[in-house]
Amino acid sequence: MSDAAQPTAAEVRAAAEAVKTALDRHLAAVERRSGEDDPDVYDAFNELAAAAEAYDELLYDRYDEVTPFEIPGAEDSLPPYQGPAEPTALSVLIRRDYAVAEPQRLLAQAARVEAADEDATDDDRQAGTLPGAIGLLFGEFEADEIASRHKEFGLEEGDSTLWVTALDEPAEAGEWLEAPFDQSDPQRVVCRFDVSAVFDDEPDGPEDLEDADDGADPADPDLDGELDYDPDEVVALDDVDDVEVVDRKRGEPA
Repeated sequence: MSDAAQPTAAEVRAAAEAVKTALDRHLAAVERRSGEDDPDVYDAFNELAAAAEAYDELLYDRYDEVTPFEIPGAEDSLPPYQGPAEPTALSVLIRRDYAVAEPQRLLAQAARVEAADEDATDDDRQAGTLPGAIGLLFGEFEADEIASRHKEFGLEEGDSTLWVTALDEPAEAGEWLEAPFDQSDPQRVVCRFDVSAVFDDEPDGPEDLEDADDGADPADPDLDGELDYDPDEVVALDDVDDVEVVDRKRGEPA
């Protein structure tokens, strides 16, 4: 950038003062907030983000320096709610990510589910492969139960999010099954809840570790007792000759 195009020291100073003013306004809005979704707090946040971004750019252009903090811009958050004032219907969108941390445990749990079904045949077997085992377990257990027992199934939690969106009226049966997430409108999100490791600023303290040690074993005692199967035991698939498969019908389209 040429010297003629560089901002003046006065402009940088004015931008810094604008950040200070925006900080005061944001704090004041937070102190008098009326709830979690207070529009004054939302507006003050966006004003602070814009002021900080402008100051950062001027500071860099003039002095080749940057600020030690980063405030997300308005484009990184949801837009203001523009749905119906009194929603008569809701749509809940959920995404949960997992890593398959222990494939053998996942396969063993799927095999146990199959073994519990007396009516299954060898031709119906699904637990011999990871895709089949995953489909079997998610068909057997509700998504919330998978989330609460993920370690038991050899899974490791990743990020998750839940969006509650407002609808004008309930959808017709089968209306959105072919493209369930294509019609989500961020401006109709009533509330959202995010879980991510990036929010964990500090490691667990001693109290948290003690609480974790006092917790029950992640394995389900009822399931272990009923099937007499150790989920930690690695069993070669060739040795599982008497496994039977649960025949489950899934809704169409998938």
